[in-house]
Amino acid sequence: MIASKKFITTEPLGKSGERAEQLVWEKIQQAFRDRECIAYWRYPIFSPQGKFRKEPDILICDRLLGLIIIEVKSLFIEQIVAITGHRWQYQNFYTNWGNPYQQAENQLFALLEYSDAHPNIKGKIPAKAIIALPQIQEQQWQEKGFHQLPSSPPILFKNKLHAPELIINLIQETAPVIPGESLNNQQWQLLLGLLGGTPLFGSPTHRVLAPQESRGKILQQLRQRIAQLDLQQERIGKEIPPGPQRIRGIAGSGKTVLLCQKAAHMHLKHPDWKIAVVFFSRTLYYPIQQQIDQWLGHFSNNQQGYNLNNPNLRILHAWGSRTQPGFYTILCQLARTYALSVGDSSTKQPNEALAEVCLQLLQSSSIPQIYDAILIDEGQDLMADKWKYEGKQPFYWLAYQALRPADPIHPEQKRLIWAYDEAQSLDSLTIPTASELFGPELGNLVTGKHRGGINKSEIMHRCYRTPHYILTAAHGISMGLLRPQGMLTGITRKEEWEAIGYEVTGSFRPGKEITLKRPGENSPNPIEELWQGSVIDFQAYTSRQQELTVLAKNIGHNLRADGLRPSQEILVLVVGPFFEAARLEMEVAGFLRRHHIDIFIPGSKDCNILKPDTKEKIDRNKFWCEGAVTVSRLHRAKGQEADLVYVVGLDLIARDESNVYLRNQLFVALTRARAWVKISGIGSYSLYEELEKVIASKDTFNFTFRRQPRWEMSVTDAGELLQRFALGGRNFQQADLQAAQLWGVHLKNANLIGANLRGANLQQAQLDGIKLVAADLREVDLTGASLRKAKLMGANLQGASLRGADLRGADLSDAELEDVDWLGADLRGIIS
Repeated sequence: MIASKKFITTEPLGKSGERAEQLVWEKIQQAFRDRECIAYWRYPIFSPQGKFRKEPDILICDRLLGLIIIEVKSLFIEQIVAITGHRWQYQNFYTNWGNPYQQAENQLFALLEYSDAHPNIKGKIPAKAIIALPQIQEQQWQEKGFHQLPSSPPILFKNKLHAPELIINLIQETAPVIPGESLNNQQWQLLLGLLGGTPLFGSPTHRVLAPQESRGKILQQLRQRIAQLDLQQERIGKEIPPGPQRIRGIAGSGKTVLLCQKAAHMHLKHPDWKIAVVFFSRTLYYPIQQQIDQWLGHFSNNQQGYNLNNPNLRILHAWGSRTQPGFYTILCQLARTYALSVGDSSTKQPNEALAEVCLQLLQSSSIPQIYDAILIDEGQDLMADKWKYEGKQPFYWLAYQALRPADPIHPEQKRLIWAYDEAQSLDSLTIPTASELFGPELGNLVTGKHRGGINKSEIMHRCYRTPHYILTAAHGISMGLLRPQGMLTGITRKEEWEAIGYEVTGSFRPGKEITLKRPGENSPNPIEELWQGSVIDFQAYTSRQQELTVLAKNIGHNLRADGLRPSQEILVLVVGPFFEAARLEMEVAGFLRRHHIDIFIPGSKDCNILKPDTKEKIDRNKFWCEGAVTVSRLHRAKGQEADLVYVVGLDLIARDESNVYLRNQLFVALTRARAWVKISGIGSYSLYEELEKVIASKDTFNFTFRRQPRWEMSVTDAGELLQRFALGGRNFQQADLQAAQLWGVHLKNANLIGANLRGANLQQAQLDGIKLVAADLREVDLTGASLRKAKLMGANLQGASLRGADLRGADLSDAELEDVDWLGADLRGIIS
């Protein structure tokens, strides 16, 4: 484990009165940095403590030492009046008494309950409880005679905190509450998984009456694998940021799971907060509700679950309806404004219509600040191309206005947390960057880190749901990487590809050869180890009748011979333009039904309903129906997944193969799969040849870069800054671009006052007239850069390389210039 990532601060420390606690946490990190462990400040388990719920201050899970809970008390010796048994009497403290050791023990036992359902580790985990007194010397304790008491607990005193070996020794010598035993690798991975909550989302196994090599038997093996703890997921899911946060993750990286975990954690820790979890597709209601319910139970030892009637934790569709309140309709009600519908809009397109009605609400009403946190899932679906409110995205600006400031001193800091994957955009090609959502003046809102080290932006590059070769095929075909005329959309900077888990050879310049490879460890789904055949197949047919006949035959085989269940294990997705796809959806569902396969079309109340003709037959939130195979178009399938996915009607996309929106449908369709994808279409098209080449390429694409794509994607802070600059933006004050790869960039006259560029690569960059006043430029590489008339007053350039740089007329007055490499630099006319 990487030392800096295995210590998770679930909420920032650093407030007044927390200095002693912060000191203990920092010293624990130093002591355990080289050990195989994971540690938390305030791990979110809320066990009963009288009328209150209390988290453990520090939880350490160490491979050799087991579980350790450290209860930190920021007490001075004079504040402890007496100790009777486990009860401590205080004076001049926020409470008159406490049971610190018993409290730590209770937390330990509550935590150990997680393992009770697992015979492999039940009763086998070593466990210890310790009190930390960072403001009391051991000698002071002894002078009071407390060390002679029979109930004197193990204590980490102030004088032991300054040496990591003393901390480790104390913990090693502490008598365990549970002796336990040495854990083998499987037990260790299971323990880490229990802490992370990964067993919550493992699919339950069931009896499969099929041959050993069948798909059903392979799925049984797949579900018995122990999920390894992902440190990035663990950190993101359990952190509560003191302001906005952007989570950009590829399909299947766990964005929805993390948002649900974060919402549950927030609610248990701050039950008085008003929290909203918001999404665009109504079919996400049930899965989000289920996941939040599971996380609430996990963190509370099954004493609390999701309550529909709790106004402080709401799961809300972005729109809402007459029968089910949504985010927009609730705000309309509070603003005493009539809520509009899609039918009232000028565009009649749901995402654009939502932006239009939000714009009207913003223009006509004062938005009440009623929420403490808003978490948005599938954030790309809430973007609009046609409507803006003073240069801002209307829905996001509405959400931002509805939030109370997280920090009164910095009112722009509000807990708006949005997760997205722009590759899954089906209606808008606008990316939800901070400048797009909130305007240029707040464009740096999610660059850098919050107080306490919590990242404002996260990029999740590991895909757990979709098998390795299916994910790479999804990227390859949706972006057009092997398209003869050149790629249509995608990423054109090496650093951006690396950020989503690819390795890059070559440069994105016209006529240059590029090799993209995705290492297997970034797509850890093990299906390709267990299944001997192909996980992704494509077949073209001469007629629709033939395509659907084979589809029905294959599904029948899956149900009878493979041992697959129809609901949630098999999914049929119909692709293509709206009206053609709607017609084909009905045709596919009707054909399967005539071949004695029960079907379900999302939005219906029950199975085998092709067109609901009464309200009683409609349930717009429903996506699955027990005993039936779901047949769906792509918009309703967002956020859903199945083991075997059939993609039908590829010809409807192939007829217009340069349409980026339709190509994105393929990305969404393929990434719904947990194990296999079968694609089909009719006729003969160039897209078919391209798809076959993509599938044959597996995880490595070799192609010639021909020209800039029509729609260029950017996932890093540096890439976003460059896009903003290209569109005319110049104000990037306080931007955090530490260690950014910015070789050869053009940022002439940009405002980067106070920016953090420590360790960045700016070789050969065009930076004439740039404002870098008070910027952190330590160890920055500016070799060969042009910095004529640059403003560098008060900047810290310690250890920077300015070899061969052009600094004519630059102002370096009051700059820190220790150990700067000036070799060959042009310094004519500089001010220093």
